[in-house]
Amino acid sequence: MPSRSNPHERVCGSIRALNQIVKTGVQEISTEYRYKSADPSWSNSYLWEPLLQIINGRLHPGDRILDLGCGSGATAGMLSKLGFVVVGVDPSQSGISCAKAAFPSVEFSTFSAYDDLRSRFGQFDAVVSLEVVEHCFWPRLFAKNIFGALRPGGFAAISTPYHGYWKNLAIAIAGRFDQHWSPLWDGGHIKFWSETTMRALLDEAGFEGVKIKRVGRIPPLAKAMLAVANKPFLESAPQIGVPPPVHGI
Repeated sequence: MPSRSNPHERVCGSIRALNQIVKTGVQEISTEYRYKSADPSWSNSYLWEPLLQIINGRLHPGDRILDLGCGSGATAGMLSKLGFVVVGVDPSQSGISCAKAAFPSVEFSTFSAYDDLRSRFGQFDAVVSLEVVEHCFWPRLFAKNIFGALRPGGFAAISTPYHGYWKNLAIAIAGRFDQHWSPLWDGGHIKFWSETTMRALLDEAGFEGVKIKRVGRIPPLAKAMLAVANKPFLESAPQIGVPPPVHGI
């Protein structure tokens, strides 16, 4: 006759099983933004030109660039074709698979903005992160890891959808509030940045000389903003409150 387990043990076992299910489910949701191809996204049409103006004015072929949140690799592939040594990282396995198939000469790996990228890849002359920070629950850790992955004197180019008074007002008047801030977009935007909050994030992380350019439309209604921030030549440890590491962007 089979023995009966202790009721306390059964309850504890059930709780452990439930926790594992929740943990696995959350991890899958938070890390897998699914991709089907390595084609450029619609935002690349207005982000690449100002990005290349910055990169071509400051870097030379052979310099190292990290594409953080590379998705399916379109930007990393484009930069590689220009002669830069590019490493692309993203938590999406489908994105990295598409990227490796489309751009076999580029190094792609499954890592997130919350991982210690400096320990894994060393330091870079520039870090590019396009339309990523708005997906981050912990943007301070995102900024900290970018800062660490840069060599002293290197720079970060970070884009995110632009939000400001006139654009927000126009969205409300046009009746597009639900569409723009849609909570129904799985894996969508969870942070909505202004120039003020983006500058505060980068200043706090230790960057200097932060410059922000609005792109995509006339400035008051810009689709996105592209922030360029420099890591000082003399590196100091910024004082940042960092939460425990988690996986996913």
